[in-house]
Amino acid sequence: MKKVLVIGAVLLLCIFGFLIGYSIDYFQLNLLEANSLLKESTSQPEYHFIVIAQNTDDSYWQAVKEGCLDAAHVSNAAVEFNGPRFTNMDEQVKYLKMAIASRVDGIVTHVLDEEVFTPLIDEAADAGIPVITIDTDAKNSKRKAFIGTNTYNLGSESGKLVLESKGDEANIAIIINSFTGTSENVSQNLRVAGFKDALKNAPLAVIRTIQTSGTGLFSAEEVTRQILYDHPEIDTIVYTSAKDSISAAQIIVDLNKVGLVTIIAYGDVPEILRYIEKGVIYGTVTANPYEMGYESICSLIELKKNMMTSSYVDTGAKVITSSNLEIYKSTLKDRPEESEEE
Repeated sequence: MKKVLVIGAVLLLCIFGFLIGYSIDYFQLNLLEANSLLKESTSQPEYHFIVIAQNTDDSYWQAVKEGCLDAAHVSNAAVEFNGPRFTNMDEQVKYLKMAIASRVDGIVTHVLDEEVFTPLIDEAADAGIPVITIDTDAKNSKRKAFIGTNTYNLGSESGKLVLESKGDEANIAIIINSFTGTSENVSQNLRVAGFKDALKNAPLAVIRTIQTSGTGLFSAEEVTRQILYDHPEIDTIVYTSAKDSISAAQIIVDLNKVGLVTIIAYGDVPEILRYIEKGVIYGTVTANPYEMGYESICSLIELKKNMMTSSYVDTGAKVITSSNLEIYKSTLKDRPEESEEE
């Protein structure tokens, strides 16, 4: 019996060692990739920053990465871009802890849960590592700055699109993307507040239901189908993520409800722009992820050089409908035809 226990303990130690080694190797691989971006420069990078994304496979966060790398290129900094492939709190926390342990020159991080991230951000600050929050904030932490879009304004712009598309009368459903499947999220609650305020002078524009979609691949499709089944009066659905918006657009097409149900989307990935062009989606509200990434690295550079930076940079919101679609598309950089988001 003792022999079996000893063998079991050895196996567990081996597995644990493998996992630790894998994490370190992955971390180092990203650092090598970051440093290789500076190979055209004759000098060594002056700073080493780490950016922790919500999910790295997402086109929204790929745009953030592009902004970070462009800012790093002109600032002679090495930027390491880390994060889970799909939204995962434990993995984000792991990367943040690893960044702190690595004693990097600065950290940019998305905040999935303020209560969880605040102690870690404070730990980094106490260790002399400046932290910038991006996209979502931890306002009560020791972070140096927040770079992102005012989510209240995002909601307000979505509300204005509803009134523009439907007039003063609409039966509305809101589908919130939430990693926990609940709507208890400060950022999303602010967005809903902005949306409601935009409708306050239109008493016949009524929010009939607010649902959450969670993180499952088909979750938004299922929620959309259920809403249309349970609330046949719904003629407008508002989404807060690009992935959900795309899923919903396909459902509306499949159910032959194009023109009967108005979709207000979020994000500017190519699929959403094509659905606007085809009249499946009325319009979309989008943040500026590239600018978020760029400004976050600029803020860290300012902190390292001048010991100060603006505590809040609002990267703004954009509204896209068929009326300005071609103009907007002409301003976009070439980018991969990807369909995933925030």
